[in-house]
Amino acid sequence: MKRRGSDKIFDIVNITILSILLVIMAYPIYFVLVASVSDPTYVNSGAFLLWPKGFSMLGYRKVFEDTRIWIGYFNTLIYVIGGCILGVMITMMAGFALSRKELPFRGFFMGYFVFTMYFGGGLIPFYMVMKTLHLTNTRTLMILISAVSVYNIIVTRSFMENTIPEELRDAAKVDGCGDGYFFFKIVMPLSKAIMAVLVLFLAVSYWNSYFNPMIFLTDRSKYPLALYLREILLTASTNASTSRELDPAAALKLQTMAQVIKYGVIVVSTLPIICVYPFLQKYFVKGVMIGSVKG
Repeated sequence: MKRRGSDKIFDIVNITILSILLVIMAYPIYFVLVASVSDPTYVNSGAFLLWPKGFSMLGYRKVFEDTRIWIGYFNTLIYVIGGCILGVMITMMAGFALSRKELPFRGFFMGYFVFTMYFGGGLIPFYMVMKTLHLTNTRTLMILISAVSVYNIIVTRSFMENTIPEELRDAAKVDGCGDGYFFFKIVMPLSKAIMAVLVLFLAVSYWNSYFNPMIFLTDRSKYPLALYLREILLTASTNASTSRELDPAAALKLQTMAQVIKYGVIVVSTLPIICVYPFLQKYFVKGVMIGSVKG
């Protein structure tokens, strides 16, 4: 089919607008990366725009010299791996059960789950419950606390309803297949897209979590990476503020170093999880968009 001139104009305008938006959204990330390997003096003065000036690994050296980083990475990996495995299994089973029309009180359970999205007891009652269950200051709580999300259950249920037809379940039942066998041998292999979406959601949630560990953990050996990075950043800023009263020159040097450390912390904390996304991107689009188009 021959394209009309108006179609070409639309494509040009569309590509131009999207390219501008891409630059606007990507440049801050690029700036942080470039600033993290630039000389602190140029970073504070804003003397660079596109390329690093005075190449320096000072920020990364200061970050990785702190042994807390490696402890934080170890703990974060435990929480991410454990939380992803537990969260995916529970969410998949809940989504599958809620997608079955023969489930008794299906509407009640769904309404009860949605209710918890908007109303909760608050932080203090939640903390008291965890303390009563003797889960505070444990790695078990850090894995359990973010494993299940009602939003993830809803997305999974929608995926199941649009991907796993009732005819497939009926055929499996005729062949003597029970619910458990049907779920693990048929549903799970057909649900790789939504499982990849859940892994991405959960991994990002656990990787960036610092508030819950700050509230429930007192043993520093169990701190995740995000909490240690927060401490490093606050320590650098505090030292710069304290030195300002004693020695202005030393304070200026510490403040300059604090800026570079800040950018190094951002890269160290976000780069690993960003590297995971390209491998899950194709499943992510398919899993989230399932059910959005009817026909």
